[in-house]
Parts: sequence; C-alpha cells; structure tokens
Amino acid sequence: MAGALNRMDVAVLPVSWTLPPEAGGSWSPALSPDGGHCAYVSDRGGRPQVWVQPVGSDLAFLVDTGPAAVVGVQWSSGGGWLACELAPGGAPRHEVWLVRPDGSELHQVAGFDADTAGNMRWLPGRSLLAVTENLATARLVDPVAGSRTVVAKGRLISLLDVADDRALLRLGPRGARRIVVRDLRSGEDTPVALGEQAVFAPDGSVYARSEAGEFPALIRVAPDGGVQVVAAAARAEVEAFALVPDGSAVAVLWNVRGGESEVELIDLPAGTRRRVTPRPGTVVSDIGWSFDGSGLAFAAEGPGQPYGVWVHSGEQVRAVSAAPAAAGSVPPTLETFPGHDGLELSGWLFRPAGDGPHPAVIWLHGGPEAQERPGHSPLFQALVRAGIAVFAANVRGSSGFGKTFVNADNGALRYAAIEDVRSCVRYLIDSEVADGSRVGCMGRSYGGYLTLAALTTFPELFAVGVDICGMSNFATFYQFTEPWIAAAAVSKYGDPVTDADLLRDLSPLTHIDRLRAPLLIVHGENDSNVPVIEAAQVAAALAERDVPHRYLLFAGEGHELLNSTSRAEFLHETVEWLTRYLRPEPDRKGF
Repeated sequence: MAGALNRMDVAVLPVSWTLPPEAGGSWSPALSPDGGHCAYVSDRGGRPQVWVQPVGSDLAFLVDTGPAAVVGVQWSSGGGWLACELAPGGAPRHEVWLVRPDGSELHQVAGFDADTAGNMRWLPGRSLLAVTENLATARLVDPVAGSRTVVAKGRLISLLDVADDRALLRLGPRGARRIVVRDLRSGEDTPVALGEQAVFAPDGSVYARSEAGEFPALIRVAPDGGVQVVAAAARAEVEAFALVPDGSAVAVLWNVRGGESEVELIDLPAGTRRRVTPRPGTVVSDIGWSFDGSGLAFAAEGPGQPYGVWVHSGEQVRAVSAAPAAAGSVPPTLETFPGHDGLELSGWLFRPAGDGPHPAVIWLHGGPEAQERPGHSPLFQALVRAGIAVFAANVRGSSGFGKTFVNADNGALRYAAIEDVRSCVRYLIDSEVADGSRVGCMGRSYGGYLTLAALTTFPELFAVGVDICGMSNFATFYQFTEPWIAAAAVSKYGDPVTDADLLRDLSPLTHIDRLRAPLLIVHGENDSNVPVIEAAQVAAALAERDVPHRYLLFAGEGHELLNSTSRAEFLHETVEWLTRYLRPEPDRKGF
C-alpha cells in the first residue's frame, strides 16, 4: 500500500493548511481493511475530491477521479478498490466509479447515461459492490469479473445488503419505507422492520434501525424471527449504526438534545457500552469501521468548524483531516417555544453581540425530513458578525423529534408547518431577540419552498427573503423532477392528480401576488431534483409585478453548490442582500 501511494508524490498536500470560510471541509471517511489508511472526500482543493491519508500522518494523497465532484467514497474490504460516487454537473444524478487506491484503473460501473446510482456498500470479505439505480434496479458489481448482476427490480426499491441467497431490500416512499429480506430463489419477502438502514450479521441475523416506535431504535432480528432491542431511548433517536464485519460490536450514532450527536460503542457478546470521547464536534456523521474492526472513522463538525475526519482506535480519537473552529465563532443556543396549537417547536439561535432586539432572519432547512443542528454554517457566522441574529428553526416535519413530529406536516397538514414560521417570528419578537420591523426569511430546497410559502402567506411579517432552490409550484415540480424523486415524494406532499387542488393552494406561485418582500432567488442550472423552472417562474412573476428581486443562477451546479467559487459567491451575495434590507448603511456602524 505504501509503495503505491508513494507513486502519487505529485499530488501530496499537508492537511493542516487553512480552509476558506465557505469550505465544507472533509467528510465520507472510509478506512482501509487494516485501519492504517483513510480515504475521504474534501473540498480543500476547490471542489470535492477523493484523498487518501495514512492515519497518524499529516500528508494527504489526491486520487484523481476526473472533473466531476465526488460526494462519497467507500473502501473495499479486500483493500483493492475505492468506490466513488460522483455528481457530474453537480446534479442529483450520480455515477459510481471504481479506482485503485493508487489512482489507477479508474472506470465507471453504475449510473450510465440518464441513470442515477447510489447506496453503495461493499459486501464484507468479498469484492462485490451493492448499488441501486433509479430506486428501481438493485445490482451487484463484481470488479474482478467485470459483471453487473441484477439482484432485484421494483418501484422505489433499494439494495442494502446481500448474504448468500438472501437480499436485504428497502421498499416504499419517503416516510413509509420498510425493510424486507428477499429469498433470491423463491422471490418471497420476509418483513424485518419499518425503516431505512439494515445489514446482515455473520450469524444470519439482521441489524436494523427500526422506526416502528416513536423514536428510532436499533434492533436485531434473529434467523428464527425473534427481535431483540439493542439500543433505544425514550427521548433520543438512533440516527445510524455501523456493525463490525465480524459481528462483535456495533457503533451507534445518537441524535440527542435537539440535534447534538453522541457515539456509543456496544460490545455485543458482553453487552458492555461506552461512549466515544472526546467528541471532536457537536454533530457527527458518516460512521464506519475498518474491515478488521480496529478503527471507527467518522466526520464531525461544529459552529465555525468545518467537517473534519476522525478515527477512534482503542481509547484514542485522532484527527485525520480536521480544521479547528474559526476564532470568534458564535455557538448557538437551543430555544424551545409553543406553536400556534401548543406543539413544542425549537431552533438554534445565533445571537450577535450586544443587547437586542436585533435585525433577524429565520433559516428553514431542507427535507422536510431533515433537522437543523448546531453544525458548521459560514453563512450564519457571517450574518452574526454583521449584527443579524439567525434563528435556524425546526418546524413540524423535521426529523430528530420522533415519528409524530416528522409526519405532522404530511399532505394537508402542511398548512400547520407554514403557520409554524409565523410562530417563530412571534417567539423572536416576544423574547426581544428580533426587531419586528426587520425580520427576514430564507431557506434551501424544501426550506426554500417554505420561505416562499411564508412570504406569500404572511407578507406583513418579512422585510426580505432568500429562496434557495425551493419549489414554487407543485404541479411543475412533479412534472419536471426526476421520476424516482416524484414517486417517493407523494407520501409527503400529496398525489399530483388526486390532490391537485390541495397542491395548487399550497403552491406559493398561486399566491405570488401577495409577495412583497425583496427576494433573492438562488438556483443551480443543472438541478434536476428541484428543477430550475421553479426559480425561473418566480423571477418572471416578480419582474412582471415590479417586486424587487435578484435571480442568481449558478452554471455547472445542481441541487447543491459543490464548487468553492460558487459557494463563495453565494455567501457574499446572500450576506449583502440581507444586510441591505435588514441593516441599511446608516445602521451598520461598528460592523
């Protein structure tokens, strides 16, 4: 391994250099089988690329996979291959490419032409890669034989694992997914759990993140069908887990205290538990073991601290590629308050220095089955430095707060989620955080939709808005988004045919005459998740009505801005737009 890496000395960089403020950092860690090296994705070079680094060294080696941004990497259990998930043009359509850790033999294995591929998983102890295309075709890729074998086909299907003549499949739309074991000889399905993550253990049992209860738990389903609860809590969620390939231990990633993370290691034969300490960031993701179980890799971030890659081995937590939090970064506080109907809402408040009330902006996350957490946001930190409070809200429909809460905005219940935005404004004003005459609203993806919905439903509340790749018309969204995205979204938003009247009324474009706040519209031209027509028709409608707006369209980007130049421009333009309307020039003295 070391000899192969030395051939890459033209692409060696120290990992301690300073990251630009808009950088995401390093994420998607994947350990070599013996835990001695770590592959990960980093945008330290201006766009997300694959790097390989010896654990304990400060030198990183670039693995060139071409011009497309990389969103994930996994190391084969035999050590001979890296599987890389690429996003050509920044679009939601993904491709899977294989490459040797020394950068040789790069070739594509999934996501050809118009297909999209994802959910990569190397089968333990075998050079077989499980992938899913278009949420319709489950495949096993054999890089030695050069074959692509179809394991299963179906609507809204995803391959999780394969063991002998059994496959673990995830079936169904968003919010209603279930896991089954399919006998590949008979085609018969055996239910395992409601949820999205599961793996086979060496003894033939299944470990699954079960969403049957109010809060997701980790269960073990024995070959005879018996169910054992491995990890569960009354007010915390099992967010993800990683099973050691030999089945001896499991790492559990917990979502606690409104969005903070904890990692717990469970010795399965002994039943003993211990937490991974120190925790190098408030939010942890991407947990995964080396094949021999000697190391657990994960990504961690915090306020002002970009994603970094870390490895826990023995009793030690070591940084592989991690930047410290920027000096002067403001940590948020978790705020809770009742909604209009008494439902408890929450959010993370980034407060500027000095006494309030301040100009303030509400941030609404995507999903909606996602969660605002106390992680890294260059935008929030820049706004706080400019004297603008940021309230990153978790309205109903957010994950992290139980099944009832995440489903509380489905279909016609979405009106209540829109009302939650007004409750956020009231809370900020009543608590003297916000100046009621200077409140803005912004959000991304579903949060962009909710921003538009709030601006058209409560136009009197907002002085400015920022819509980042949000849906404006459910009819055009369903018509032009990717087919598998549309099919999976019906359970959350409604059916475009049978619920057409509901979706028309919930579409901000239907009520665009009510929008009067100056609006910055941001979109990637290659976005096929929320197609660019969603932004274009808002810009056209506002131009027709002489509403102040700006349309910022990023070439070569998709649903997310993956290149550092795009992210830097977005950061600058968004801060300028919000300060223009929330902190006019005479009000900016001292900032």
